[in-house]
This record gives sequence, structure tokens and C-alpha cells, in this order.
Amino acid sequence: MRFAFFLAILFGATLLSAAGVWLLPRSRKAIFLIAAGFGCILLASAVKARDLVIELRSQMTTIQDDLSRLRAATTHSTSNLYEIRAEEFTRELLALDKYKDPRSLNRYEAKIYSQAGEDGIIAEIFRRIGTTSKDFVEFGSGDGRENNTVSLLTTQGWKGLWIEGDNEAVRRAREAFADYVGAGKLRVDPAFITAENIETLFQNAKVVPEFDLLSVDIDRNDFYVWQNIRQFRPRVVVVEYNAIFPPSVEWVVPYDANAWWDLTSRHGASLGALEKLGREKGYALVGCSLSGVNAFFVRTDLVGDKFLTPFTAAAHYEPPRYFLISRALGHPRRP
Repeated sequence: MRFAFFLAILFGATLLSAAGVWLLPRSRKAIFLIAAGFGCILLASAVKARDLVIELRSQMTTIQDDLSRLRAATTHSTSNLYEIRAEEFTRELLALDKYKDPRSLNRYEAKIYSQAGEDGIIAEIFRRIGTTSKDFVEFGSGDGRENNTVSLLTTQGWKGLWIEGDNEAVRRAREAFADYVGAGKLRVDPAFITAENIETLFQNAKVVPEFDLLSVDIDRNDFYVWQNIRQFRPRVVVVEYNAIFPPSVEWVVPYDANAWWDLTSRHGASLGALEKLGREKGYALVGCSLSGVNAFFVRTDLVGDKFLTPFTAAAHYEPPRYFLISRALGHPRRP
């Protein structure tokens, strides 16, 4: 609108100059004729400039569309190349002698809803030792999108408890799994977990003393919380370990009941420290995920000859391969 108004004024001024020039003395006619000429030139230039601006805008829109398509195509191609190489890497890894024993749990890794291959390992552990009531407890459960117990809940008839300190995540989990909550298959409790309150939280939720699976993932005080679970004896425990430390190192982050993970390496405990704690509590370390994230413990009275020995950090340690977590392995997950 401003551009059209400017053109109208410019055009009107040019007409008035041309009409009024004949009323002036001859000495000034030339000046006004020159001024009128310049006005016409300016008018033509303004029209041309407008057309150029419109054309440039059109070209910029086309360029932006082309860049968006190129960006999408590049992302898709990169994603495909990553999946191909990750698959090749995993196959090459599992071909090593360490994983050839049929008792090795890594041979059974499968990602359904878990971050990486935890779903497959958990299923294989219970295939070997059997289940009882099919009860689970998972804390640090977030909104449930990548939990170790979602597959058990949604495909294998399990029931259990999730505990999460983020109220918004609790709300999303209750909403996403409303059918299971409504059917009494899942309870989602909001609570900030500490070593001091964990058993009280279990008691309030009426957790049975010997349930099938405990999954621990609170990104900092995992070691101390598991250490303080004394009245409950889950048959299997999955706990996150800090894989930057080699298996020979026994390291645990200093305890702070109010602390969160600060997104650095200062969290959790080394596999060596967790192996020792598990042994003290009557659990054997039977494997770790290839991604170097989770360690799997089975109660010693259930182990028998079903798992790969020795049950040590040195034998089962996996280094941090967090890039494996990014694998899509099919469509986006939606339980």
C-alpha cells in the first residue's frame, strides 16, 4: 500500500509539472521540462525496482524450498547410511570370540521400546530363569517412551510400578498409558528418589518382597539407592553404569540426596563398583548391553549354569557405544 501511494504521488506530481509548465515564462520551461523528465525516469525506475523486488522474493522462496528439500534428502541419506553402518558394526562385533558362546546375552539384543538392546536381553534372561508373578519396578522411568519395562507391560502381560521425579513426565506417562493405569496394570508415582526414601516408596506402593524385575536409572545416585534396597529381593536387576571407567576401576559418584545429573561424566558408578555391590547383595553380573549403558544382574540362587562365566566386570564390560542408542530400527516407537 505504501508503494502504490508513493507511485500515485509521484505520477500526480509529474502530471502537474507537465501541465503547469506552459503557464511559466520560456526561461523556466526548460527547467520544468527537465524536472518532469526526471520524474518520469524516477517513476519508471520505481516500477522496475518493484518488479525486481517481486522477482527476487520469488527466487528466494524457490531457493529456500530447494534448500529445505536438499536438507531433508541429506538427513534421510545420512540416517540410512548410519543405520547400514551400525548394522554392519554390530554384526562385526558379535562375530568376535567374546560373543560366540550361546550363553552370551548380547546375541539376543533387540530393541522394541528400550533405548537399545535391553528388551531382548531381559526377555532372554527370563526365558532362562522363568517368571513368577511378572511384577516389575522401574524408577527414573521418565514418560515411559524408552523404558526397559514397556515391552513387558504391553506385549507380555506384566504389571508394575514406575517412579519418576519429574511431575510433567509423570503426567505424560499416565496419559500415554492410561489404558494400563485404568486396568490396574501400571502405577505411576511421582517422587524424587533418594537412598533414604526408596524402601518407603516401595512399601507405600505395596511392592511384593520378591518381584521379578527391578530397573534402576536415575542418572546419578543409582549405586546408593540399590545399596539401600534391603527388604526387597528382586530376581533380576538392571542398573545403568558409567562406562567411561574401565572394569578394573571401582568408582562411585559422591552421594548427594538432592543432586541431579549435570550432563557430565560425574554420575553413577563404574561397572567394577556395581559388580562388587551386586556380589555383596547376592547377585551375579551376567552381562551388559553392547551400547555400554546397562548392566544385568541375576540373583545368585537362580543363576546355575545358565549364564556366561565368570560373573565379573572384566568379563562382561562393554565400553561406551552410545551411538547405538540412536538406531531407529523401524518406525518411531509408540506403545
